[in-house]
Amino acid sequence: MEILSASFVISSATVEQCPPQKLPEYAFIGRSNVGKSSLINMLTGRKKLAKTSGTPGKTQLINHFLINENWFLVDLPGYGYAKTSKKNKRSFQKMISSYFLEREQLMGAFVLIDVRHPPQKIDVDFMYWLGSKAIPFSIIFTKADKLKPKVLDRHITHYQNVLKKTWDPLPNHFLSSSVKKTGKTAILNYIDTINEQLKRD
Repeated sequence: MEILSASFVISSATVEQCPPQKLPEYAFIGRSNVGKSSLINMLTGRKKLAKTSGTPGKTQLINHFLINENWFLVDLPGYGYAKTSKKNKRSFQKMISSYFLEREQLMGAFVLIDVRHPPQKIDVDFMYWLGSKAIPFSIIFTKADKLKPKVLDRHITHYQNVLKKTWDPLPNHFLSSSVKKTGKTAILNYIDTINEQLKRD
C-alpha cells in the first residue's frame, strides 16, 4: 500500500464523538513512551502527523487520521506509566475499553511493545483482555534498531515463550523501527489485505 494522503480529522473524548463514517479503522495502542507517534508518522510518511513528545502519556484522546480517503488510523491513549492522576487513568481506561467494545468500524488493533524490554504484565494482561473480547490484534515490536540482531531474536523468542502460556496460535507480530522505516511495508500491506477482503465481502 502506498500512502497518498493522510490527514487529521478529530480528537474525541468519547466513542460517541468519533467520526460517523463506516470506513474501516485500525487502532494503535501501547504503553506510554513506546514510540507510537513516531511509528504513525513513519507509516504515513508525514513527520508531524502525530505529535511526538519527550513526556510520556501526551495522547489523551481518541485521534482519527483519514488515510487515502478510505480508512482510518486511530491513535489511542497510552496505558501504564503516564504522569497523570488516578482519576484520569480511570477515565482513559474507560475511554479505551468503550472504543474497543463499541466501535463497529474497528477491523483490528496493533499493540505496540518496546522490544528492548522483557514482557510486562500490563501488556500481557491487555492482550489477554483483547483476546477475551474477541478483538483481533497484532503486535508491533518497536525500536528494533536499538538491539543487535542476535539480541533482538532472543528478546522476540522470550516474548513468544511467555505468550505461549496463554495463546495458541500466537498473535501475529511485526518488527518496526521508526528510524530505519523497518516494518512499514509489511504493516501497511497487512492493512491493505484486510481492506481488500472487506471490499470482496
